[in-house]
Amino acid sequence: MSEEKTQEKEVKEQAQPKKQQKYYRTAKGKRRVHATVPRGRAYIHASLNNTIVSITDQNGNVLAWASAGNCGFRGPKKATPYAAGKVVEKVLEQIERLGMKELCVFATGIGNGRDSALRSLNTKGLNITSIKETTPVPHNGCRSRRPRRV
Repeated sequence: MSEEKTQEKEVKEQAQPKKQQKYYRTAKGKRRVHATVPRGRAYIHASLNNTIVSITDQNGNVLAWASAGNCGFRGPKKATPYAAGKVVEKVLEQIERLGMKELCVFATGIGNGRDSALRSLNTKGLNITSIKETTPVPHNGCRSRRPRRV
């Protein structure tokens, strides 16, 4: 009788999915709580020299970030669309445990990596709710140089 009960318990335990741990250990051994963040913001800064992607919560607290230089690209390779895709992959690895589903994207800059980073965010399974272009545009700008005398 007791053997049957233990077998039934084992079958029930195998049928149920394992619960995720509520805590994880930091480098110093401290326990931190897994916080679930369903919605967030993605800031893409694509300059002519580099691409930086930051993921924040709704309040603007940075949860994860990566750049092309951080991913191992050097020199002119940092500004390529391929590097921007790799940057997004690295950021999504970092926020995987947070359970983020929806993103609002804010893109800044004129670099090649802007569109590529946006597309790779979309293809990795995140729901993009809005895209906002935040590149600063001068209305009048600085005083122009004097005309050349030839």
